[in-house]
Amino acid sequence: MKQTILLFPGQGSQLPGMGRDVAEAMPDAMALWKRAEHISGLPLREIFWDGDEQAMSDTRALQPALTVMNLSLWNALAGRVHPCGTAGHSLGEFCSLAAASVLSPDTVLELTALRGRLMAEADPEGKGAMAAILKLDQSAVEALVDEASASTGELLRIANYNTPGQFVVSGIKAAVAEAGRLAKERKGRAVELKVSGAFHSPMMAEANRELAPLLRKAVWNRPKFPVYCNAHGLALSDGESIREAVLVQMTSSVQWIDTLRHQYTDGARHWLEIGPKAVLGKMVGQCLSGLADPDTFSVSLVHDAASAFAFTE
Repeated sequence: MKQTILLFPGQGSQLPGMGRDVAEAMPDAMALWKRAEHISGLPLREIFWDGDEQAMSDTRALQPALTVMNLSLWNALAGRVHPCGTAGHSLGEFCSLAAASVLSPDTVLELTALRGRLMAEADPEGKGAMAAILKLDQSAVEALVDEASASTGELLRIANYNTPGQFVVSGIKAAVAEAGRLAKERKGRAVELKVSGAFHSPMMAEANRELAPLLRKAVWNRPKFPVYCNAHGLALSDGESIREAVLVQMTSSVQWIDTLRHQYTDGARHWLEIGPKAVLGKMVGQCLSGLADPDTFSVSLVHDAASAFAFTE
């Protein structure tokens, strides 16, 4: 049996109707949606099952709803997967904490509902922006970030190290726009992201401070299997260390390339993405390029009730 890693996606993986089939097949999943609605104070099923696209993009609703979706799929696997570790991309990291029993599902729903609200309110003047930079390597993106920041005098950083050919920059709009211009000038591509602020940057510092008391108050258990944390991409096996990594997650870069490479080096050979659509699974081969022969690993997706109930490890 191949060593399996669970991957939980974050914002950008949402789909209209997501989770409805699982909830209608599993009473526990429906109860989880209702619990998330109670905690968030939002009609999450109405928003996502009726396909209100504008409301779906609001991070206040998106974060608890996607968390419910991912956790419902994990629960539907019902002990048929025996992972050697887990990781979640940005918001998805909180699903990893629940899957590994570091935090209770209720605590994760409370944290993601508050996180969504705080991130939505973090930039009321709309000063921040994010953009994906494609077709340039890491050193080229680091250079253009430094140049764009210096020329505009504004904050800019790499927020997501997604793959060796995909990075996300985050900061003040003028600096993000200049980074996009420089990327195109250097034969790369820039895609503006539809987000409400400069996530994973110092512009989230106030939101991070407001979330911290709830993080510190939570009961952090020893994980059932290692959790690879966004802040550094390393496997952690005790609750206190995981808590410290999550405490800086909102203002730290997502080190996804390092995360996947560390997983392979640690023995992982199968990645199982648990979420509404294939996002993270596509990144595995790109991140392992030059490190692993494609014939030595595999990737699977559980995205709905049918795939969850049919899955065998």
